[in-house]
Formats: sequence, C-alpha cells, structure tokens
Amino acid sequence: MNSISDIWKSVLELLKNDLSEIAIKTWFDEVEALDIKDKTFFLHCPNTFKRDTIESLFVDNLRAALKTLFSHDFEVKILDDAGREQLFASATQKPTSLLESGDFTFDTFVVGDSNKLAHAAARAVADAPAEHYNPLFIYGNSGLGKTHLIYAIAHKIKQNKANAKIVYIKGDDFTNELVTAIREGKNFEFRSKYRDADLLLMDDVQFIAGRKQTQEEFFHTFNTLYESKRQIVLTSDRPPQEMMQLEDRLRTRFEWGLLVDVQPPDFETRLAIVKNKAAQWGTFISDDIAKYIAENVTTNVRQIEGMMNKILAYRDLLGDEIDEETANRAVRDMLKKSTEFVPTAADIIEETCSYYGIEESVLRGPSRSREIAKARQIAMFLIRRMTRLSTVEIGREFGDRDHSTVLHSIEQIEKRTSVDLALADTIKALTININTNRR
Repeated sequence: MNSISDIWKSVLELLKNDLSEIAIKTWFDEVEALDIKDKTFFLHCPNTFKRDTIESLFVDNLRAALKTLFSHDFEVKILDDAGREQLFASATQKPTSLLESGDFTFDTFVVGDSNKLAHAAARAVADAPAEHYNPLFIYGNSGLGKTHLIYAIAHKIKQNKANAKIVYIKGDDFTNELVTAIREGKNFEFRSKYRDADLLLMDDVQFIAGRKQTQEEFFHTFNTLYESKRQIVLTSDRPPQEMMQLEDRLRTRFEWGLLVDVQPPDFETRLAIVKNKAAQWGTFISDDIAKYIAENVTTNVRQIEGMMNKILAYRDLLGDEIDEETANRAVRDMLKKSTEFVPTAADIIEETCSYYGIEESVLRGPSRSREIAKARQIAMFLIRRMTRLSTVEIGREFGDRDHSTVLHSIEQIEKRTSVDLALADTIKALTININTNRR
C-alpha cells in the first residue's frame, strides 16, 4: 500500500488551517515523507536551517494534523541525509512512472454503466491508435477515472510497441513548459517533444482555454500529430462546447474524433471498485463492510480509493481490524473533512442578491439595467462553475432564458475576470460566502 505520500498530502492540506500558503511553501518545500514506524512519522529535510525551524516552530502543527487524520498521537522526527540513509538499509528506488506501472491498466479499471462507453473507446484506441477515434476526448467531473483510462491506453500501447514515444502532460503544465521554453530559447526542443510523439495524452485540457499563445502552440501541435496519423487523447471536466474561452478552431478539432463522458458510479460499480481495490492490495474485506463503504461513499472513484486507503492505514499503522467499527470511523472522518459541498442554484442566487442588495425576483426577472444584468451574469457564471446544472437548466432559473443567453453571460464573466481585478475579487468573495454561509 503506497499510503505514505497520501498521508503527507493530507497533512499538508491540514496545515493550511494554521499556516499560510507562503509559510508552507517556504518551510516544507524540501520536506519528503519517508515512513511511519512505531507511531513515529519520519520526514527528511536536507536543509539544516529549514529542518531546525520546523523542529522548533511547526512540530506541534504536524502532530496535530496526524492526530486529526488518525485520532492517535504520533511522534515526528525530521531526518538529515545521514538519518535518511540510516532509516533505509539500501537506497530507495524512485517510484515507477505511473505510465509504466501496473496500477492504472484496463485490467484494474472497473467498468459500469457510468463509464462503459468511455472504457470501450479507450480500448479501441489502445488496440489501434489513430485508426478509429482521433482525437479521443473524455470528459466528466474530477475523480471519475479519466486519468486512469488514459494511463491504461498508454500502458497497452507500450505493451504492443515497446519503442512507442508516449508523452503525458497536464494542460496547465503545457503552458508552464511553453513559457520556460520561450524564456530559455528552447522552442525547438519543446516542439520536438510533443510533435514527435506517437501518443499524446493531455489531462485537463480545459486549462489551455483563454491562453492565446498556448492555444496557438497546441493548435499546430495537434495538426502535426493528426496529419501524421498519430493518436491524441484529451481529458477535461467539460465538453468542448462549454469551454467558453477555447478558440473555435481548437473546439472543432476536439470534436473531430469521439467525445465520451464518464458519470459518477452507481452502487453496483462502487461495490465492485471496493472489492477490486481490496484484491489489488491483497486485503480481505467482508461483503458487509464493502457494501457499507459503497453505500456511504458516493461522490467519485477517487473518494472511494481514499476511503480504502484510510481503512488500510488504520490497519497497517494502528493495528486495527477491518471491521464495521473501523469502516464507520473512516467514513465519519472523511465526511467530517469533505469539501465537496455542492450549493443549489437557489443558494447562489440568494447569496448574489444579498451581496448586491437586490430582490431575487428582480435578479430572476427581465430587468436589463446595467447593475442587475451584471449581477445576473455573475450568478449564472457561479451556478455553472459550482453546480452540475446544464446551461438549459440554468436558464430556467432566470425566467426560461435560452441556452445562448446563458452561454453569453458565462463567457462575458470568464473574459472579464482575466483583466478586471475588481470583478475577480467579487467572484472570489461570493464563492467564499456561498461555501461558508450555505453549508
């Protein structure tokens, strides 16, 4: 079970309750989580000054975070290079690339009604790259298995053709790499990396929308790969037509191949995922416990995996049995920490009206005054971003306004927030108000 990195990520998230982002980045950027043994959490920091500062100022915060995670007291030891070598008898191997590991393959992907089309399309692409669906565009909310599928495609293609050049990148990282290449004068190397690929996988492609130079670069990369019959696979949290700041020429290209969505898993699929994960980790979980987890963890696959990790951490680190009490405790802790609050359209409209000091009937009504129209557009934008309502459903909240009107409103706010800092602050303030006042 690879739980130590997951535990460290959770600890860093909990530290945000007490420390600023700057403090965490300043003092913990060189810290690596090593192991948990005998109720002691071992960390490594090669920087003597940072190590001494953490030991004197932040160890209590670390202990408190671990106590929150496990309801148990832990000691924290921060090791230097020599201590790290002593902890491990031999040099620690770097983890295998996820693209090459056996963790994310078609064999470990649980198929259900919510994802069977996406799975079938991914298999077809892996078996015959660029022959059927190019590009393959997989969209859906976070944590539903999109990344698993594109890793599985890469794994299968690598099995079939060992020398295949496979490139994986996230949308925002593509931008970052492009900026670095321009700054360092390495445009040729950057383009060669992506345009020479046999298989290009881009996760979260929505993040290139609105970035003019990134879209320009990706447009030419896409054309080069497509015309030379090499496979492109993209994932996103939404379909291309809902990416308001995506250039039309890219939107049409994304729709050339096949668009498939993944939905939240139903109970039977969640139950199969629980049992599949237990089998992968060589752990027995009774049917009653598996059903309990599947009934209570319903949001997405990643949350189910997180729950399984937590239960196994209780077993491995604290010696607890995997019984109903342990499962209940893990579910209770996860629900207590859950941030996946989804407000209703009514919540967002009410908070927007309160912020601007206007009546709901006015915001929902036909008034076209500048201030009312602005508030209405902001409300539509927030509903689209914070809920799972379609543009048609959003229109119904505002007197049956049509799909194009809603799209225009959302697009206007998206464009303006990139240049209007006051509007961006308003969106941020409203988002905070909705998340805190409506829970």
